[in-house]
Amino acid sequence: MFSLTRRGALGILGATAGSMMLPRFAIGQGARPSVTIAVQKITNNNTLDIWNEQSNVGERVFFPNFWEGLILRNWMGNQGPVPGLATEWKRIDDKTVELKLRQGVKFHNGDELTADDVVFSFSAQRVFGDTQPVGGKTIFEDDHKPATPKELPATIPGIGRRLWPRLAGVEAVDKHTVRFHNATSDVTLEGRLYAFGSQIANRRAWDEAANYVDWARKPVTTGPYSVGEFKPDVSLTLVAFDDYWGGRPPLEQIRFVEVPEVASRVNGLLSGEYDFACDLPPDQIPAVQGAPGFEVQGSTILNHRVSVFNTQNPILENPLVRRAMTHSIDRQAIIEALWAGQTTIPAGLQFPFYDEMFVQGWTVPDYNPDLARELLKQANYKGDTIPFRLLDNYYTNQTANGQIMVEMWNQVGLNVQIEMKENWAQIHDPAGVKGVRDWSAGCAFNDPVGGIVNQYGPNGEVQQKKDWTNAEANQMAAILETGTDHAARKKAFARMLEICEREDPVYQILHQNAVFTGMKSSLKWKAAPAFAMDFRSTNWAS
Repeated sequence: MFSLTRRGALGILGATAGSMMLPRFAIGQGARPSVTIAVQKITNNNTLDIWNEQSNVGERVFFPNFWEGLILRNWMGNQGPVPGLATEWKRIDDKTVELKLRQGVKFHNGDELTADDVVFSFSAQRVFGDTQPVGGKTIFEDDHKPATPKELPATIPGIGRRLWPRLAGVEAVDKHTVRFHNATSDVTLEGRLYAFGSQIANRRAWDEAANYVDWARKPVTTGPYSVGEFKPDVSLTLVAFDDYWGGRPPLEQIRFVEVPEVASRVNGLLSGEYDFACDLPPDQIPAVQGAPGFEVQGSTILNHRVSVFNTQNPILENPLVRRAMTHSIDRQAIIEALWAGQTTIPAGLQFPFYDEMFVQGWTVPDYNPDLARELLKQANYKGDTIPFRLLDNYYTNQTANGQIMVEMWNQVGLNVQIEMKENWAQIHDPAGVKGVRDWSAGCAFNDPVGGIVNQYGPNGEVQQKKDWTNAEANQMAAILETGTDHAARKKAFARMLEICEREDPVYQILHQNAVFTGMKSSLKWKAAPAFAMDFRSTNWAS
């Protein structure tokens, strides 16, 4: 039996790094205040492009304050679809959806939103490069090296086809009407329209930019706030856009500052340097809540913490070893030790808003160290080292969580060694030996296509990074993407869960993610059940 107590697990946390003081914008004396938000990271690739920054940290700074889509996500509610830059939409057939654009919408440069901007936002030039709408094919970064500074970064065409694998094109029916044409049937077209990536950019701003980087560090969008100043790895300042179609924004400025250390974020909040401190672990909540004038808001969100296996590793090539690893983790002990019981073990990689597509009765592999040892014996595992590439607290409690898992693996005879990395490029670096890596898995919209297919299907990041592939899982993904029969789609999803989590594990679910934000109690703002932070007028009271 695993004997690590809650006290012992917390002890692995060790000392927290020292504080760092950064300047801030004080709550103003004029008509509108400004706020400063301490985050652990602003973006991963030093751009503000939704296709180049598909991440938890990107969600926080992009939505719903900056980028907007034809259909918006209900960030403060059930995370479902609500009208956005389109006021209505309808199905023409299984392959086509038509949308009516909201009239009078202005971009940050003063241009009116028209169908031309929508067509551009889903064009080869903006997203897809020379890829084709065939689906079921893995698109690798090496296939799309930019030849000029204006061309897309190598990763973007593959990311675009991850969300829109079979989009044949967008038609401008008239100035305020567009039709999305898919190459095959797809019951999830409406969901894809409010997913992370399907937001609308101004065509003229792209055409006038000297190169991709210049454009990507100051995109022109329709949101309530525009880019005032972006200092990569340091800060991002968004400023009010008073011609916003949804009404005058309540804040003059929103300034995100990068403060990697948890202790520095907490100290800065309590000293008045920051108005908000994001990604607080539960053990820091009492310090904030106990200080006069401060509170903590947060909840579980539609995102799960996972570990991903690389099957090019000769040890992990054997699914018995990966299965042993999944049965070695006492998830409940991690939840109690690091999360004070404030999150849960989910029913695999699925979410309640799947409704009828949710597979009832499904569970993650149980904590069973005896079974893990037996599987290792069957695999003829000899104690060879398995590397674990780990970032330093990109995720809340990440380092402590990794250390606890290594101890759990060691107790069943697995020799897993942590390799600390500085960024995601080092995590994915094909040089050297890969093994296990940390990740999180959310869902782009309310269907399994937006989750397990988007991330682990034939064109998901895992297969693009050559971590894992499975022919039958890819066949199930194709049924989910193109099928119209509900029962057949649900059967394919259940089978894909079985393959990806039990038979040929590509990942292991750890726990549902939770987000906690420290803030000044005087601010009339509510946290969304997401990474996103809503600073629209509907979520701010003066």
